[in-house]
Amino acid sequence: MQPPFPAPPVEGRGRRRAIGIWVGIGTFLLVAGGGLAALIGVFTVGGKALDERADVAVSHYLDAVGERRYDDAYDMLCASARARQSEEQFTQSVSGDQPIARYDVGELDLVRLSVPVEVRYADGSSGQLRAYLEQNRSTGAFEVCSLEE
Repeated sequence: MQPPFPAPPVEGRGRRRAIGIWVGIGTFLLVAGGGLAALIGVFTVGGKALDERADVAVSHYLDAVGERRYDDAYDMLCASARARQSEEQFTQSVSGDQPIARYDVGELDLVRLSVPVEVRYADGSSGQLRAYLEQNRSTGAFEVCSLEE
């Protein structure tokens, strides 16, 4: 038996192959682009979550100091800061400071693990402080280690 054609038809073969290649490339770019967008989203959300946790830790600490709840503020310190000074020493050092009337906590610096804090004191003057943090190994929460000018 003889086939009806001497060779299989080649008409349109190049175009079908090109369309297949372009569809494959487009699909790859779509998947890779979606994966990249998802990765960027994860890092952005994760960074904002860390920033928020640092803001909460510093705000609670400053609120406790501002309300003269020095025992609570001392409990919010990181372990290394509590090892350097007793609660009485901490209370003496903090109670002599100028009272903070208002503050604004900036964004977390992951390299130095610190946040800038813009403060307005009760006497009307203002200043820029930096809160250095540590992460509690058992709870994962940020804790204030020091507040420096």
